[in-house]
Amino acid sequence: MSYCLNPRCPKPENPGDVKFCLSCGSKLLLKERYRAIKPIGQGGFGRTFLAVDEDKPSKPRCVIKQFYPQAQGTNTVQKAVELFNQEAVRLDELGKHPQIPELLAYFTQDDRQYLVQEFINGENLAQALAHNGAFSETQIWQLLNDLLSVLQFCHARQIIHRDIKPENIILRESDRKLVLVDFGASKSATSTALNRTGTSIGSPEYVAPEQIRGRATFASDIYSLGATCINLLTQRSPFDSYDINNDTWIWQQYLQTPVSNQLSRILNKMLESIPIRRYQTVDEVLKDLNQHSQVAATPTTPAKPLTQSPPTSPPIVAKSPSQIDLELEELKTQFLGGGKPQPNKKQPQNPQPQPSSKSEIDLELEELKTKYLGKNNTPNQ
Repeated sequence: MSYCLNPRCPKPENPGDVKFCLSCGSKLLLKERYRAIKPIGQGGFGRTFLAVDEDKPSKPRCVIKQFYPQAQGTNTVQKAVELFNQEAVRLDELGKHPQIPELLAYFTQDDRQYLVQEFINGENLAQALAHNGAFSETQIWQLLNDLLSVLQFCHARQIIHRDIKPENIILRESDRKLVLVDFGASKSATSTALNRTGTSIGSPEYVAPEQIRGRATFASDIYSLGATCINLLTQRSPFDSYDINNDTWIWQQYLQTPVSNQLSRILNKMLESIPIRRYQTVDEVLKDLNQHSQVAATPTTPAKPLTQSPPTSPPIVAKSPSQIDLELEELKTQFLGGGKPQPNKKQPQNPQPQPSSKSEIDLELEELKTKYLGKNNTPNQ
């Protein structure tokens, strides 16, 4: 199927093998390669279509964004044009990141502006919340790990997203990675831009107080990510998780399952309404996040190996003369062949030649006895 991109076409559906709309005659291929299949979204400033790239053999899917402002007023339309152009510029500046849609083309055709970008197959987190219910603490830790690295990439290139919310985070089916989309509200964080009050952009529920006043900073994205997390944990609007009268967050009251103190502390610091009390950079959040990961991953401490003392000689046992006499008589018997070797004792590999006469044996045994009983000689074991 082909879908006609002419906003005034009375019957935009067409067969997939035609190049011109059968109803209004408009060209169905953008830049002779991108064919819209069906509309997937519409806002005040334009429409979004699922499309295919006919120029590639695999005909991969992509997304066409058509700038078509329906709002009235010169200033509003001018701002819409600026935002549309800005998204193309930001995506181009970001280059290629595996968790940001790649910009494929940006052009004007039939007096309308188009942006073509990579298609991310999966549901956004608002849809996931509606289908599966509140997120668990484990899922929030994973979300923070996934998205903080993406924000770090953006901020390093001086780009503030300014519209982080569940609808703009897609869980990609192929690898279960989170992808940050819709850079239409993004802003260059040049020194000039940071010191100039601009237009308030973003979804009010997720926008930091300073961003509402047109003074977005890197910390504003951190706030929006924190607000996204409490929405996913509570299934409530961030507006409903804040006590205006006492100027404090009360999101923990609406949890179905309590979360750890570590996660509460990190989220509350991300959500500080006064910017200076908030995390100023993604690196600061990651530092606290990594500390949690290290604690969670620390295995049980193994017992320290006992320090082995050097082997000591067996203690010398003093023997009485009568015991010695008995042992010497046993030795004498063995030397003369009357006894058998003890069963579990090693025999010397090179035995000494045995004495031939009884008198020689008696003399040697007497010498041994003298050594055992001698007061000035240390017994040899």
